[in-house]
Amino acid sequence: MIYYLLYPLAEDFGVLNVLRYVPFRVLAATMTAMLLSFGLYPWFIRRLQSKQIGQVVRTEGPESHFSKAGTPTMGGALMLLAVVLSTVLWADPKNAMVWVVTAITACFGVVGYIDDAAKVRKKDTGGLAGRYKLLIQFSVSAAVCGWLFYGDAGLPPDWMEIRTRVSLPFVKFLTDDPEALTMPAWLYVVFASFVIVGTSNAVNLTDGLDGLAIGPVMINAGTYAILAYLGGAVLFEQPVAEYLFIPHLESASELAVFCASVIGVGFGFLWFNTYPAQVFMGDVGSLALGGGLGALAVVTKNELLSLLLGGIFVAEAVSVIVQVGSFKLTGKRVFLMAPIHHHFEKKGWPEPKVIVRFWIVSIMFAIASLATLKLR
Repeated sequence: MIYYLLYPLAEDFGVLNVLRYVPFRVLAATMTAMLLSFGLYPWFIRRLQSKQIGQVVRTEGPESHFSKAGTPTMGGALMLLAVVLSTVLWADPKNAMVWVVTAITACFGVVGYIDDAAKVRKKDTGGLAGRYKLLIQFSVSAAVCGWLFYGDAGLPPDWMEIRTRVSLPFVKFLTDDPEALTMPAWLYVVFASFVIVGTSNAVNLTDGLDGLAIGPVMINAGTYAILAYLGGAVLFEQPVAEYLFIPHLESASELAVFCASVIGVGFGFLWFNTYPAQVFMGDVGSLALGGGLGALAVVTKNELLSLLLGGIFVAEAVSVIVQVGSFKLTGKRVFLMAPIHHHFEKKGWPEPKVIVRFWIVSIMFAIASLATLKLR
């Protein structure tokens, strides 16, 4: 909004010319989201406490978690507000891709809010039934992806040229061969929807320890910011994407502003969520941020790379699938407890050690993901 309102005045006020540069607006969005979260969280936590909106703890979980019962939850509602507000303020409102990612983030946040509200009301860990949660998530994702892969109006021309092409990690994306690795549009809608919903729920599963989920979320957002900016950047009149053999999407650079908003609000939230946590993000935060990351993977054409970049989220989700599948088929558990971060707690790792080590692994996955840019 600030870009839309003030940049046209750059001819009269030269200082406003900085608004044309994405890096400046990335920094501005980061600071805006950070200041909003640092400034509002103390008040918001007090409001949650006064409304008795507290965490409900699983009785079968680690005993060390019993003391967390009653800690204010649904802190992700403020995160969602800060991310959306910072993005709207500093991103180009004419960029359709920004609205796609922001809309999915907001809609998944609403699903998380309904789930959290049900848990608080019933004083039980069982909120919105899983089948209804997935139905809403897939409906939203399919509707948005249907427009992305079938629509014409409002979509950037560069996106429409390559939208049904698959980008493979470690493999050159050749712009002179438009038929290479092309997927039918209907199949891409299904595939992209699974990426978005899967990422959202994987982040939700990761959100089980103080500060555990927000660390990898920020790391992933930072990596997507780099990938998005490089995908649209032009250097010496040549797209950087052509040099790196990645999809060239001029419209993608603006997504770095959304990523910056996530990073900024993440710093503010982590200040209050770090061990021992004063507030939890709840499903309203984890489902929203996970949906946003999944949407970023789709609109930057990094759907397959997201498996490597989000390795922590993948491991958490796979551990649950393996645990449930093994118990149903054999009656035996593979892990002491799932998701896998609880397994390490059961083995005697202190909670802060699990958190920091998972952050380190997430950084390693991010470095490996960026390394694919040169290994093509």
